Amino acid sequence: MTSALLTDQYELTMVDAALKDGTADRRCVFEVFTRRLPDGRRYGVAAGLGRFLTALGDFRFGDEEIGFLRDRGVIDAGTARWLADYRFTGNVRAYREGEVFFPNSPVLQIEGTFAEAVVLETLALSICNADSAIASAAARMVSAADHRPLAEMGSRRTGEWNAVAAARAAYIAGFGATSNLEAGRTWGIPTMGTAAHAFTLLHDSEEAAFRSQLDALGEGTTLLVDTYDIEAAVETAVRLTDGKLGAVRIDSGDLPSVVAAVRAQLDRLGATGTKITVTNDLDEYTIAALRAAPVDSYGVGTSVVSGSGHPAAGMVFKLVAHRDAADEAWVPVAKKSADKASTGGRKEAGRRLRNGVATAEVVLTQGAVGPDERPLLVPVVTDGEVDPAFLGSAGVEAARKHHRMAKAELPADAARIGRGDPAIPTLVI
Repeated sequence: MTSALLTDQYELTMVDAALKDGTADRRCVFEVFTRRLPDGRRYGVAAGLGRFLTALGDFRFGDEEIGFLRDRGVIDAGTARWLADYRFTGNVRAYREGEVFFPNSPVLQIEGTFAEAVVLETLALSICNADSAIASAAARMVSAADHRPLAEMGSRRTGEWNAVAAARAAYIAGFGATSNLEAGRTWGIPTMGTAAHAFTLLHDSEEAAFRSQLDALGEGTTLLVDTYDIEAAVETAVRLTDGKLGAVRIDSGDLPSVVAAVRAQLDRLGATGTKITVTNDLDEYTIAALRAAPVDSYGVGTSVVSGSGHPAAGMVFKLVAHRDAADEAWVPVAKKSADKASTGGRKEAGRRLRNGVATAEVVLTQGAVGPDERPLLVPVVTDGEVDPAFLGSAGVEAARKHHRMAKAELPADAARIGRGDPAIPTLVI
């Protein structure tokens, strides 16, 4: 399936005009960055790179796509011929997926002819904005959970394919599992799930429902105990398993007090090894509020798949340099618009470290990163060839591992959930 029409019309009208005026083949550099983090966020998490690279490989204009564009009057016959042969032949450098980023971090850098690069704007932004927003929110939830596991279970709160991407982004940022089976198949993410309230309501009694689930899934399963009376359900669950039940799930009520009461009851009944998992519209703030409660794991839905109030990461795609028509020298270009000014020139970027702790994001318009700075931009596409290390489930696992390393470099207060400035300053040099 082609990804070529997952784009905005003005990209193709620009290509059409550039082919006519002779600028289509001018070598250019575009960069993706965010001018600011959402209010209160101390860092972002770059995600979506592997999905973008996969979509780049599928960016082809077939007869059906070209026919549609011609019928709509978007392109002329010359542009149609150009699109029929489209293959991205340029270079892409990027922050590794899972890397943390800050205002003005050049998370994605695309070099190619104007025509072949500009048509990728919407594809790059639609993927990276959504995935980075979800990963950024998920990373905050992981910090709030304080080493207790989280599962992503928000498929019913977003689009069907968005759900697969959301599970991937949350997993990269530290979630341990997803309820979405397609995410498990496509990206190799561990999957989980047992039963909903409907299963209890189906049966003539709660005990009958519990017996059925235990027969099917064994004593290590998780029983949902808040369909009717929680105290009675916990007593039944412990009795049916002789205190060996894997876990109970609580999906309603005043969670701190309910969890404390359930833990006390489980211990009193001898089910000291039975764990407690909670769900019920959790976000980073409610998770942080439960830090002192005897919760063993969390399931998060709406908040994580929606970026916890910030569904886009605020990334933009800007032309920063092009070759001079006369001598082929690189010419920096930049917007001067009020509140939307950009910095021209192809960037280098490094994370300045002191004793292993990040102190600044250094973005340079000339020269290379220094010896005390970890280089952040790595090649992911060379002369149109995608590096397979960033693709598939292996790419996801590499991104998850890299995220743990990058997050561990941040100052300790970067994990603070309350409002604050970016954890480290960005120095544009």
